[in-house]
Amino acid sequence: MPAYVGVVVLALLGFAFCAGSLVGAWLLRPRRPYGAKLDPYESGVPPIGDAKGRHVVRFYLVAMLFVVFDVELVFLYPWAVHYAEQGVFSDRLFLFGEMLVFVAILLVAYAYAFKKGVFEWNRGD
Repeated sequence: MPAYVGVVVLALLGFAFCAGSLVGAWLLRPRRPYGAKLDPYESGVPPIGDAKGRHVVRFYLVAMLFVVFDVELVFLYPWAVHYAEQGVFSDRLFLFGEMLVFVAILLVAYAYAFKKGVFEWNRGD
């Protein structure tokens, strides 16, 4: 029996659970549509005006910062484990230098975000 059979069985069970949940919810839900149910709803506030208006979209920079610093943490933990296992001082010094270069690149990203005004939440635009 191949080693990947367990993975295939688990994937099939996951798919069956998802499909069964969707079909079960479709079969068991109440079907009584009326005007209030069919109206658009956003955070308890009735919709006012046109949805195609201009919106300030500044949060993509925050999302980029999250990705940058999340990637930093993903690489920092394995680096720290590898650094702790090194016994020779020159190897540790080399690894420390590599991490300094990595952090310097991240500081460039932080400086870019600061220059773009990502951290100014009370701007008037």
